[in-house]
Amino acid sequence: MHHTQSNLIEIQNKIKEKIKYLSFKDYNPKIIAVSKTFSEKDILPLLNHGHSEFGENKVQEASQKWTSLKEKYKNVKLHMLGKLQTNKVKNAVQIFDYIHSLDNLKLANKLANEIHKKNKKIKLFIQINLGGEKQKSGIQISEFESFYQNCLSLKLDIIGTMCIPPTDQDTKPFFKSLHELNQKANLKEISMGMSNDYLDAVEYKSTFLRIGTGIFGKRSI
Repeated sequence: MHHTQSNLIEIQNKIKEKIKYLSFKDYNPKIIAVSKTFSEKDILPLLNHGHSEFGENKVQEASQKWTSLKEKYKNVKLHMLGKLQTNKVKNAVQIFDYIHSLDNLKLANKLANEIHKKNKKIKLFIQINLGGEKQKSGIQISEFESFYQNCLSLKLDIIGTMCIPPTDQDTKPFFKSLHELNQKANLKEISMGMSNDYLDAVEYKSTFLRIGTGIFGKRSI
């Protein structure tokens, strides 16, 4: 068995144990294997194992890597996790099934145009900047309600919210506030938790866990 596959299975088992410990019912989070900077040979063992959710940060890299793989592995769902520039929207809409980083109105408008023009079904997360960090993308919580309504009027398929909490702080309070925001907005999906804190995200019922290093090992880039 390839190491990426055994790493994935180990993570799945830890999640199952955590869910059992918390006695959550009908809760089964998905693992996005964050394959950015990793090559096809690292990804194939997971594809052949039947894993279907993968994440990338850059549109160009994703197009080069996944166009033929998605032809071959029809059940693959590709998630755009990085910041999406408006000039890359056209290509992003071609290759991705989910976009986790919707964070401004200009981007929302551009996505709406492309999605409707190409008649694509793309599921979107609104990225929230919970830590109020200047260098990070995302909508402030105070702006969320009006931004969400704007997205709905553009007929975008908003399925949930996403956050990348500050790395130097306890992530649990951030997960808690995103969980609460999600519930208030009556959204089903929530994208939070990474290799170092995914079990904490499970406590707050994250439905998509974005795990790269935990599966693939350290990045060389």
